[in-house]
Amino acid sequence: MNTPTNVQIINDADGRPAFVVLPYADYIASRPQQDLVPNDVVGYMVREGATAIAAWRRHLDLTQAEVALRLGISQPAYAQQEAAERPRKATRQKIAAALGIPLQLLDL
Repeated sequence: MNTPTNVQIINDADGRPAFVVLPYADYIASRPQQDLVPNDVVGYMVREGATAIAAWRRHLDLTQAEVALRLGISQPAYAQQEAAERPRKATRQKIAAALGIPLQLLDL
């Protein structure tokens, strides 16, 4: 039995899910709020000792290569910044913009 939803899945030519269309209000509700840190981000930091930058990248389901491409740098250069305990503020600002989150969410 199919349950009606407000979500539409668009498949690619091979029949695999490629896109999801959802109501804008649901999309906004799923985005991080400016002053809240998702449990997954905290979990990566506590359980795995990840930096805030690494935890956010993982939470957003991005690879280091994808973030590096957004920043216009190599993956190894990004990996060094991600591993740093507290990169410079200018670096954190660029990474926050690349991740699409407010800077203060990297200052954990």
